[in-house]
Amino acid sequence: MPAPLLVLASSSPRRLDLVRRLGVEPARIASPDIDEVPGAQELPRAYAIRMAAEKAAAVARDTNELVLAGDTTVALGRRVLPPAATEAIQRDLLRRLSGRRHRVYSAVCAIGPDGTARTRLSETIVAFKPLSEDELDAYLACGEGLGKAGGYAIQGRAEAWVRFLSGSHSGVIGLPLFETRTLLRAAGLPLA
Repeated sequence: MPAPLLVLASSSPRRLDLVRRLGVEPARIASPDIDEVPGAQELPRAYAIRMAAEKAAAVARDTNELVLAGDTTVALGRRVLPPAATEAIQRDLLRRLSGRRHRVYSAVCAIGPDGTARTRLSETIVAFKPLSEDELDAYLACGEGLGKAGGYAIQGRAEAWVRFLSGSHSGVIGLPLFETRTLLRAAGLPLA
C-alpha cells in the first residue's frame, strides 16, 4: 500500500514551515472553516484538543490522504487568551503576560486514510520578563504579534522577553514537532 498523501489543514505559514522541518511536503493545503469560540466553562487544554480535532475533521479527505491539523492556545490560569485581533487587545494581552508565567497548549490531530483520528498535546510553560510601556509600544509597532494567540510570536522579537521556557518551542510557534512526527508515523507516513 502506498504511503498516504499529507493534507495540511491550516493556512498558517508557520505550520507549513514546521511540517517541512520533518522532511515532508504536503500534497495540498486546506484551510478549515470552524467556529473557534471557547465554550463557557471550557478549560484551555480541552479547548486546544477540541480545536485541533474539529479542524482536522472539517477538511475533506480522499481515500489515500492523511489530514493534519493543529491548534495553539495561550492560557493564563484557567482562561483561554484570545488571538490579538486589534492593537488594543494585543496591548492588553501582553500587559497580562508581562512578568508572569503562562501556558501554551499546542494540540495536533491526524486523521489517517482509515479514518482513525489520533490526537496529541504538548504543554509548555513560558515566562516573560516584566515589559515596559516602551517595549510594548515598539512591539506593537512592528506588527508581528497581531492576530496571534496571546498577542506574540515567540519565533520573532518576543523571544527576547522569554526568561524561562519548559516544554516545546515548536509547539509555542504553532506545531509541536515531536508529537506531530509521532502522529504522522502512526498514521502511516514514512518519516526518517
